[in-house]
Amino acid sequence: MGFNLEEWYAHKLQGDVILKHVGSISPEMITHALDAVETHSQFKHQRLQTRKKLYNVFVECMQNLYHHVDPPPADLSVEGTSNFGIVIVVQDGSFFRITTGNFINRSKVSFIKDRIEQLNSLSDEEVRLLYRDILGNESISEKGGGGLGMLDIVRKTGNKLEYFLYPYDEEHVFFSLDVYIS
Repeated sequence: MGFNLEEWYAHKLQGDVILKHVGSISPEMITHALDAVETHSQFKHQRLQTRKKLYNVFVECMQNLYHHVDPPPADLSVEGTSNFGIVIVVQDGSFFRITTGNFINRSKVSFIKDRIEQLNSLSDEEVRLLYRDILGNESISEKGGGGLGMLDIVRKTGNKLEYFLYPYDEEHVFFSLDVYIS
C-alpha cells in the first residue's frame, strides 16, 4: 500500500485548525461539528458574507460525506464504523479550507472523477444555468439529493474543486476533497 492515512492527515492540518474529526460520520457528529465551527472565534470574526458562505458550504460537504461514504477497508483500525470519514476546517491566511476524506469503492472512481471534472470545466454562468436546470427538473436520487451537492459548493465558492484519489487496496480508494473559501 502506498497511501498513508496518518501522513495525509498530518499534512492537511496546516493552518489554524478550526475543526478536525476522524471517525464515524453520524447526524450527531454533524450537529456537533456545525456548532463547533459556528462558535469558533476565527469564524465569529469574519464578515457576515464569509461566515454564511463558509457555513453553507460546510453543511454541503458534511451532507456529501454522510450520504456517500463507503465502508472502510477491513484492515483499517477505525473502531468498527461503517461511516468512517475525516473532516478538517482550517483558516490559512485569507482563506478557509474544508477538507473531507473517505474511502470509496474503486467502482465509483470514474463517476466521481468525471463529475468533478465536468463541474470544474464550467464557467460561472454555466454553473448557474446547470443549477437552475437541476432545480427545475426536481429529480431526487435514492440518496435524497438531486445531484446538487458538489454543484452547489462550486456555485457558492466560485472556486474549482480540488480532489485526490489515492489507491489503497484492490477494492478501495481514499477520496480527498479540498474546498477553498475566501
